[in-house]
Amino acid sequence: MFLNSIEIQEIFKLLPHRYPFLLIDRVIDYEADKHISALKNVSVNEPYFQGHFPIKPVMPGVLQIEAIAQATGILGALSTPIEEAENRIYYLIGVDKARFKRQVVPGDQLLIEVDFKNVKRNFWMFKGRVSVEGKTSAVCEIMCTPRND
Repeated sequence: MFLNSIEIQEIFKLLPHRYPFLLIDRVIDYEADKHISALKNVSVNEPYFQGHFPIKPVMPGVLQIEAIAQATGILGALSTPIEEAENRIYYLIGVDKARFKRQVVPGDQLLIEVDFKNVKRNFWMFKGRVSVEGKTSAVCEIMCTPRND
């Protein structure tokens, strides 16, 4: 088993997302203020495959970026004192240097890795990568801001 793993029930407490838009199945490792590694199992039953593309299903690249963004939200929550983290949502406010390197198809397991870069004026910066079996499928830099709503 993973040392710093987080199962789905705990993820529900850290993210507001739910099916069909929750794109993190498990956190397999994290260190607050440093990094997070998470998994997403891609099933042929994902609703987006009905239209993208029915004959040759391919996971949209923007959803890979969203998976990175959701991992940053979890890392942000895990890096914030619990009394401050309650009712806090990390809103995506910027994506830079996004690149897509390979297709993701049903049956793939995404490894989503995010490294914390820095915070400036309450804007949190991260660098993210999605890979399948050690091969990069997407990379980007993410900026988000926490809000207590």
